[in-house]
Amino acid sequence: MAVAGSHSPQSFIVDQECRKAAWQNGYRRQYDQHDGWWAYGSTTAKGNIFLAAASDTGPWFLALDHAGIIAELDLASAVIPGPGLARFAFPTLGDLYAILPRVYALGVSLPDGPLHAFIEKTQDLPRTTEAERLVVERVGQDIFRDRLMTYWNGRCPLTGITEPGLLRASHIKPWSKCETDAERLDVHNGLLLSALWDAAFDRGLLTFEDDGTPRFAASLSRAARSALCWTAPISLTNQHRAQLAWHRKNEFEKERNPLAVALPDIKENAPSE
Repeated sequence: MAVAGSHSPQSFIVDQECRKAAWQNGYRRQYDQHDGWWAYGSTTAKGNIFLAAASDTGPWFLALDHAGIIAELDLASAVIPGPGLARFAFPTLGDLYAILPRVYALGVSLPDGPLHAFIEKTQDLPRTTEAERLVVERVGQDIFRDRLMTYWNGRCPLTGITEPGLLRASHIKPWSKCETDAERLDVHNGLLLSALWDAAFDRGLLTFEDDGTPRFAASLSRAARSALCWTAPISLTNQHRAQLAWHRKNEFEKERNPLAVALPDIKENAPSE
């Protein structure tokens, strides 16, 4: 989309509105202004945002330098000069405000964020004994749950349930079968599911197709299928689809798959006490 560029330097009104929008959405570090764009950062979200406007009444501009956030947003970019890897235009300030919470949530939850948080919290923890390793694992699973809650906006995408006590952080590839901490903590290796859906998914009684619709195991009873209500398919990225391909091959109907080893895992989905 081609639009007029930002006004430089920013007017007092634009300056104040940009500061307020950034501050209220988690970006509280203000950096330099360049060509009418103010840069803002966060202590908790990865990537910076850049805000500008063509005039006091808009349109309003957002630029991003985090490729992962840009891909997840899937918005049409604006053809205007400016910082970052992509720029977007919004007719009103309200439209800009509507997208910023998602930008922040993605900045907090995308892969590098959870991994860095895990490294910081566990770098001084001992890992010699099994008990010590379990403590480290629990720290990781708590971070994973927290980031999944953020990524999915605290809502099961299948059922719409939002009560935290009824939501579970479901690993697609189980924690014990991941090869690296980066994979264990990747939000694309997880789904935020309500408890019944999580139990069935964890036991290989259901999986998901690439379009986000559930596929039930042949052994699942009619009563169980009826209880597993859903309102819409899950919105998936290509990273989710790659992990689900593994799940369909190795975890789905694992009782019937002689190549899948059905060893019990430490439950990684229970909410923190």
